[in-house]
Amino acid sequence: MYNLLIGGAAGQGIDTTVAILEKLLKKSGYYVYTIRDFMSRVRGGHNFSAIRFGTEEITSHSDVYDGIIALNAETVSLHKDKLTTHGFILCDSSLMIDDPKAIKINIAEMTKKLGNSRVSGSIAIGAVLKLFGETLDYVDEVIRTSTREAFWEINQKAISEGYDSVEKRFVHMDGNYHNEMLISGSKAVALGAIAAGLRFYTAYPMSPSTAVMEYLAAKSIETGIVVEQAEDEIAAINMAIGASYAGAKAMTGTSGGGFCLMVEALGFSGIAEIPLVVIDVMRPGPATGLPTRTEQSDLKFVISAAQGEFPRMVIALRNHEDSFYQTIRAFHLAEKYQIPVILLSDQYLGDSTATVKPFAMPSYLPAEPTLTYTDDTEYLRYRFTENGISPRLIPGKIDQFVTADSDEHDERGRITESAEMRIKMMDKRMNKLILLKEELLEPEFIGDTNCTTLLLGWGSTYGPIKEAVSKLNELNENRYGALLFGDIYPLPTNRLTELSKQVTCIINIEQNATGQLAGLVREATGITCTSSVLKYDGRQISGEDIIHALRKEDDYDTK
Repeated sequence: MYNLLIGGAAGQGIDTTVAILEKLLKKSGYYVYTIRDFMSRVRGGHNFSAIRFGTEEITSHSDVYDGIIALNAETVSLHKDKLTTHGFILCDSSLMIDDPKAIKINIAEMTKKLGNSRVSGSIAIGAVLKLFGETLDYVDEVIRTSTREAFWEINQKAISEGYDSVEKRFVHMDGNYHNEMLISGSKAVALGAIAAGLRFYTAYPMSPSTAVMEYLAAKSIETGIVVEQAEDEIAAINMAIGASYAGAKAMTGTSGGGFCLMVEALGFSGIAEIPLVVIDVMRPGPATGLPTRTEQSDLKFVISAAQGEFPRMVIALRNHEDSFYQTIRAFHLAEKYQIPVILLSDQYLGDSTATVKPFAMPSYLPAEPTLTYTDDTEYLRYRFTENGISPRLIPGKIDQFVTADSDEHDERGRITESAEMRIKMMDKRMNKLILLKEELLEPEFIGDTNCTTLLLGWGSTYGPIKEAVSKLNELNENRYGALLFGDIYPLPTNRLTELSKQVTCIINIEQNATGQLAGLVREATGITCTSSVLKYDGRQISGEDIIHALRKEDDYDTK
């Protein structure tokens, strides 16, 4: 398995270079995992992407590199200490870099010869392919699908020039995984929404959630989905609620700051029992925070967002495959229980790309409105039922008035201030949680079933924890296991309760400063984590980070 970093300033074409290279590696039959780290600016600064590829499944990034493709000197100074002993630095001859690992080629001179200074990235791609013993077999196909026709020929020539400028250095791997998909986490969410029958998506652009809206907008004509850019997040969620009330499967998306503006309307969805799917692609806060970085600090916020109490479901997306299938499930649960379902992603998962098996529809179809009205009964939108789920009609489908109100109401939907009715209606809504809890998915267990140390994680820490557990069990006599939560509210507790009886310590791993999952676990089960490994600098925790933190401590009784 190899790991490459491509770095430079914003505006130097890093994204295009990475997009082409990862497609070429995928075409060669490799598993690929790419992360993107960029500053909140259009030009300048330091941006980089890291591409990890190999013949074994890859679940996360790595902080150790086999090669650095440096488009400027700053990239070398920032990352050279993370190179392996056999690693290289590929750069232009003009850069003042005095390092024995440097492979300098005349990129600037080649671009001048080709007549286009913007093909420097393609020259670097050619050199990388040669260094790792790859062929140019897929270059024509990938270039034609990644660039405009006017630039096909010059990019092909640039890759060839780069290929001829270096010699092979690494042992070639034989990739055999040609049927895999290469997809980002946000695109996987969008595809899941399409598969679930989405008909209306609205959002106000906010990094890093905008990628979901961009993909749906690009596919709106062929899918028949209405995609609306709202004037703000308040309008977006209310539009989605209105569309859902009218019978369209609806969704809205944002990041933490935008979700703050949505909370009152979220409560409206809850009390009016109108299905709604919301995705929060998290970034560090509070306020503007770090707009292009990653964090897991919105968990407790979304669980308790909006005044009052009402049933909701919160699902944390763990990887790219999970993003597709859990989005479909979110629509199913929202429609079935007539509740808001909140999906939690983050910048790391949303912007990263990975190879996954082709998606397939789940065995169930997302639930449809429960049309149980018959002419010989009075239609009561909020009829009291044992499980709390009332019959739902779509306005205009039949000659019945379908009410919805943000005030407390009776069975007909008429405003009431009756204390007795308030209690009965609250109990009706909250009874949905009883049935919903029967559908919860227990966290995935990985590692040694006889483990003595149990790690807890949720969402995008899935990949790094999975990799860390595997390596720790190879290196350490103290056997490790991990529970990785997807369904996170209501919290499934059976598997955790059972495992807690056999382990000597439980270590919480999160991307926030306060250990929010640990607090949620303690509240739901009474189980207290022994310690926590927390990272909140805006960068994703890696398998190496976790291993270093755990092996550094001789006593897990202290944080």
